[in-house]
Amino acid sequence: MLAAGNDIHSVRWANQLLENGHQVHLCYLSNHKPASDKFNREVKLHELKVPSPAGYYLNVIQLKKLLREIKPDIFNVHYASGYGTLGRLVRYTPYLLSVYGSDVYDFPYSNKLNMHIIKKNLKAADELASTSKAMALQVSKLIDYQITDSNITPFGVDTKKFCKFDITKNDNQLIIGSIKKLAPKYGMKYGILAVDYLVHKLLPSTESQISLKYYIYGDGDEKKELETLVAERKLNHIVEFKGRIPNEKVPNALNEFDIFLGNSILDSESFGVAIVEAMACEVPVIVTDVEGFKEVVDHGNAGIMVPRKDYVAMANKILELINDSGKRENISKLERKRVVENYNWLDNVKKMESIYKKLIESSLSY
Repeated sequence: MLAAGNDIHSVRWANQLLENGHQVHLCYLSNHKPASDKFNREVKLHELKVPSPAGYYLNVIQLKKLLREIKPDIFNVHYASGYGTLGRLVRYTPYLLSVYGSDVYDFPYSNKLNMHIIKKNLKAADELASTSKAMALQVSKLIDYQITDSNITPFGVDTKKFCKFDITKNDNQLIIGSIKKLAPKYGMKYGILAVDYLVHKLLPSTESQISLKYYIYGDGDEKKELETLVAERKLNHIVEFKGRIPNEKVPNALNEFDIFLGNSILDSESFGVAIVEAMACEVPVIVTDVEGFKEVVDHGNAGIMVPRKDYVAMANKILELINDSGKRENISKLERKRVVENYNWLDNVKKMESIYKKLIESSLSY
């Protein structure tokens, strides 16, 4: 694998492939160092000396030498822009390139050079894999290539870890929650505006005596702006910024929630991992209509969808769920069923292994 060592998805893929009996080597740039306790000790870690962005070009010789020594059966590069550039330049085969999201949604459109780079990177791979149908479609807009359903490998969830816990909740309190990086494209301000509209416009006209909280887990450049918005809207007693949360503690946080909000406003949210995790924990989700969420949520059954940036619609859907505990229960059960059937992590890894096998067999036939 060629991927960022500090990315949770790299950790999950590497550790699970190792657990499934494969020998796994991970090569990463020096400014993407993994935390020492994240990877299984048996995963072989190789640091490439030059950091990004120059490292995507200047680590070619070191990586070529490593590949000659390791002789991997397959070379799987994760992320089509930076690491995809390095992967293209080393010219190792069989070569599988896994696209992630912003690498094909955002990077190509920032300037003409980036568009040229991403097209070359995508065309250089023997096969492409995607985490969602939406992203596969986006790839086809960049190059003349169709990623088949067999090469779509979602970031599934461990349904044994992400499940509903047997905990006692306060019937007089309802907790809304979000877990996401605090950056504009994730639309967290619209979640806050929805809660503001709910608290100051909708709830006063009802007889509800429920105590409301909105927990926001995550950190990022937008935090100060969001804190200012909360203060301006007089929501300090309702909205709580909980900070960054380690992945292993996410199931506990999700089990605190009664409703989960997914507020993203851009289609580069190509697959909603946090949404799937919430659904696995049987938390009713209300999400925006970005492309990646559309294939995860079955609107009206397993989750609810509203137009992006429409905080009034989101507020009304929150109120609907507050007033109808039976609907919350029905949605949560259907969400869990949908995740188990479509986004079980071990099933998704088996799908990736099938791609590896097919590509290796194809390379041997030449």
